[in-house]
Amino acid sequence: MRVDVVSIFPEYLAPLELSLIGKARQDGLLDLHVHDLRAFTTDRHRTVDDTPYGGGAGMVMKAEPWAQALSSIAEKRPEGPGKPVLIVPSPAGERFTQALAYELAEEKHLAFACGRYEGIDERVIEWAHEHFTVRPVSLGDYVLNGGEVAVLAMVEAIGRLLPGVVGNPESLVEESHSDGLLEYPVYTKPSVWREREVPPVLLSGNHGKIAQWRRHEQFRRTAERRPDLLEAFDAGKLPRADRTALQDLGYVVVNGRLQPRPARPEEQQD
Repeated sequence: MRVDVVSIFPEYLAPLELSLIGKARQDGLLDLHVHDLRAFTTDRHRTVDDTPYGGGAGMVMKAEPWAQALSSIAEKRPEGPGKPVLIVPSPAGERFTQALAYELAEEKHLAFACGRYEGIDERVIEWAHEHFTVRPVSLGDYVLNGGEVAVLAMVEAIGRLLPGVVGNPESLVEESHSDGLLEYPVYTKPSVWREREVPPVLLSGNHGKIAQWRRHEQFRRTAERRPDLLEAFDAGKLPRADRTALQDLGYVVVNGRLQPRPARPEEQQD
């Protein structure tokens, strides 16, 4: 996969030289290039922003430097059908999820446009559709100073899904969000640490019971921390053991979806 990132702070992307992503670059699994937007300006001050039409606070990134940078990237598209995918980090974009990470990991060429200030002139986004499949993407429901932090997170989330990047590919299967649930808790030696013991089932050697415990812990943790994920969870073909675990957590299956179980008469308060 080829990845291009455009930023006015290219040094911000230095962490992509470290850890598994850095090794993937060294091994040729990820062909990543970081570009300085100011290199595509034409004035001696290397200006990349100007005041917004219509007034208001802040500055807007100018269209022409972005068009020059993105044109240069589009020309480097690897051979094959389809356009490169241009990801524009923006709080107004679609939510970045594990499912989207898997989808983007199938692409041959990704480009990231790191906006700053009040954002990029909207005409750039409109023009870019001629050369890219444009995807405005939000890391979450909050605002950052620029797109670089979001790009670091997205490139790592996508890059680690590429074949050969993670040493044991089975570890990707049991992670949080891989099946719509959060991951179960994990433990290592010693079995007793500061008077806290590892759950006995994990020491039993009974792989069936261990698998069941881990599955139930996924439901429990998701119910506690991210009940919104359970609302979207496809529960149409859950085995009986899973349904029992969910009932214990206060959920029932209705038309293939999970809903909070109505309170029983003895549970209702006066």
